[in-house]
Amino acid sequence: MRTGIATVCLSGTLKEKMQACAIAGFDGIEIFEQDLVTSPLSPEDIRKMAADLGLGLDLYQPFRDFDGVTPDLLKANLKRAEAKFKLMARLGMDTILVCSNVATATIDDDQLRAEQLAQLAALAGDHGVKVAYEALAWGKHVNDYEHAYRLVEAVDHPNLGTCLDSFHILSRDWDTAPIEDINADKIFFVQVADAPKLSMDVLSWSRHYRVFPGEGQFELAKFMGHVVRAGYTGPVSLEVFNDVFRQSDVERTAVDAMRSLIWLEEQSAKWLAGTSAETAAAGTSEQKAAGRRRYPMELATLPKVNEPAGFNFAEVKADDTAQLEKLLGQLGFEFEGRHRTKDVQLWTMGQARVIINEQAALHTEPAIAALGFDVDSPVIASARAQQLKAPVVSRKVQADEEVFQGISAPDSTEIFICQGSPDGTAAWTQEFGEGLEHPRAAQTAVIDHVNLAQPWQHFDEAVLFYTSALALEPQPFAEVPSPSGLVRSQVMQASNGAVRLVLNLAPVQQASAPKTYQEHIAFAVDDLVATARSAQERGLEFLQIPANYYEDLDARFDLEPGFLATLKELNLLYDRDANGEFLHFYTATVGSVFFEMVERRGNYDGYGAPNAPVRHAVQYDSLHRA
Repeated sequence: MRTGIATVCLSGTLKEKMQACAIAGFDGIEIFEQDLVTSPLSPEDIRKMAADLGLGLDLYQPFRDFDGVTPDLLKANLKRAEAKFKLMARLGMDTILVCSNVATATIDDDQLRAEQLAQLAALAGDHGVKVAYEALAWGKHVNDYEHAYRLVEAVDHPNLGTCLDSFHILSRDWDTAPIEDINADKIFFVQVADAPKLSMDVLSWSRHYRVFPGEGQFELAKFMGHVVRAGYTGPVSLEVFNDVFRQSDVERTAVDAMRSLIWLEEQSAKWLAGTSAETAAAGTSEQKAAGRRRYPMELATLPKVNEPAGFNFAEVKADDTAQLEKLLGQLGFEFEGRHRTKDVQLWTMGQARVIINEQAALHTEPAIAALGFDVDSPVIASARAQQLKAPVVSRKVQADEEVFQGISAPDSTEIFICQGSPDGTAAWTQEFGEGLEHPRAAQTAVIDHVNLAQPWQHFDEAVLFYTSALALEPQPFAEVPSPSGLVRSQVMQASNGAVRLVLNLAPVQQASAPKTYQEHIAFAVDDLVATARSAQERGLEFLQIPANYYEDLDARFDLEPGFLATLKELNLLYDRDANGEFLHFYTATVGSVFFEMVERRGNYDGYGAPNAPVRHAVQYDSLHRA
């Protein structure tokens, strides 16, 4: 699949954008007109630079408001078009995007539109240019890709074809199956963009909220599957208008964009394979042949990996570890000793493992630094992640020590892909010295979920990263109120719930303000009340929950008075749904980290979302009082 990206997707100058696209590995680019107009580079300079970088110049865009106009305006439009065609010759470009008219179309007449497009096609032919006509979702009279193609067919000129843009098609919920009926020779260009499902006018939605494939909710694999079946072989190019992307680091955004196309290519191949298998299973010889059909566009796939089977460990880095050690001990974790060659500690409770890393941690406040996940084949999973442009993280090991496959997440959290075991143990724990001489009776516990705060400019990138590299599925996002503003919360989860990762987009803060949002690790135990009482006896400082919360809790759930009193006494929070119950409590924050202990009863699968505003408010108040 030939990959492309529109320069409008990225921040910076045209030169910076082109360099970033080449570094990310794109085959070609679309030049957005404003980027050219504002560039000090001449068209000839741009042409040479593209050649030096190995980038094709695939599309010049956009040419707006051409069709459905009066004769005098048509004359002006043709003059404007000829100027662009001459400019494209200097750039060495042969395809231009012409959008359906949204502003000056005063005549709603398909015959007239076809006649005017025919004049444009003839003029383009004189200059060796192909016109890709696109139906904008908010076009005044043409907003449907099938309508645009009917006009192309009516003109029947070799220099006029259509452009298929996933946003304009999927935002209007147009059926994508008819794409297969389009003559492949008439599909001049394909643009893709994802987006969250929003209820707003389509123009604003398009201009501000598009995201890269895998970061939204559109069925892009299905869209691309129909494009491939149509026989299209040209570029598949990203056209994403997003305020955040256009403020973010250009090279990093370009890599994220390339990752999205690699992921889309794999997902499209899977969709095609699945639907082909269904067709072949239908039974007739003709249907079986259709199921075995190969298409002109070859779609690459990645090494296949299963979703993680669970958390292997969580790591917290700190200079001064005394508070962390005290906190874990109060929760009931056992100290298993220090690593034999590294300045790190291991603390465990059942199968929940926490590493305290003191290496290169000078003046570092306690913070979550790394997560380990159990997978079937770490080497294959790491190879897949690297093909998806994930930066490699390596750690020095001795010859007789476990080698972890490591990659870096968008927020710089180090992700280690570990060899899982059927019983949930980890061989690398043998590298740590003996801990307590008389350890307490082991308590059953696992890491239930980890909550990571995401920088605003990397939130969408993180969703795609964990989807593509770790096979976690994004759940519907939520917005949680806090004293600092709304916190957007995105759960990434394994299908069986064995891994739950919560990505939170914290409110934007003033640089001088104290940090009001922290991260945490949650541990699941069998008996939270007993765990809380034991922790209380060891002097644990619980997050203090207001009495008003328990009055509201009683009103909502009509709890048994003794149980409610226990919750209030121990600062426990509670939630219930049709499937079960959820009990949890929080510790005080150390650095930017706190811990949560949870108990899931029945088939409760949430996170106590109604209690999140309470936690945010108490933490905010505690921080500002401090």
